[in-house]
Amino acid sequence: MKRHLPHLLLMAAIVLLDQGTKALVVRSLPLHGYVPLVDGLLSLSHVRNRGAAFGILSDWDLPYQTLLLSLLSLGALLAIAFYFARLPASARLPRVALALVLGGAVGNLLDRLRLGYVVDFVHVYWRRYQWPDFNVADSAITVGVTLLVLDILRSPGPSPADAKPGIEAAAPSAERTD
Repeated sequence: MKRHLPHLLLMAAIVLLDQGTKALVVRSLPLHGYVPLVDGLLSLSHVRNRGAAFGILSDWDLPYQTLLLSLLSLGALLAIAFYFARLPASARLPRVALALVLGGAVGNLLDRLRLGYVVDFVHVYWRRYQWPDFNVADSAITVGVTLLVLDILRSPGPSPADAKPGIEAAAPSAERTD
C-alpha cells in the first residue's frame, strides 16, 4: 500500500480538482454560457456531455445510455486498476500515467453516476475549427495516455537474441528436394 500512496494521492488530487472546477462552473456560468478567456482561441463554457469522450454519442438518445456508459466506464476503470496494481515499482512513468487516467476516469464517472452526464467547460477553437469541450478529467486522461504512448515508444524492443523465429523461419521450405 505504501508504494501506491503517491499515485493514490495523484488520483485523489485529479478527482478533487475535476469535481471542484465543475462545481465552480455550474454555480458561476449558465448552461451553454461562454466566457472568452483568450479571444479567438479559448473560452470557459458550461455544457453537458451525455455521450462518451469528446462528445461521441452525445446526440444519440439510446435507452439506458447513461447506465451503459457508466458500466463501460466502470469496467475500463477496473481493468486499468488491475493492470496498475500489477505493474512493478520500477515502472514509474506508466504508474504515473495510469494514475492520471484513473483519476480522470473516476472524475467523469462520478458526474455520470450523480448527474447522468459529464460537465465540460474548456472550449478551444480557432476561427471555424472547434475542439469538443472538455474538463480536467479529460485532460488528465489525455496526458496519461500520451505518457503511456511515449513510454512505449521509448522502451527498447526485444534484442535479436530474445527474438523468436518468425513465420518464415519456422515454415517448411517451398523448394522441392526430390
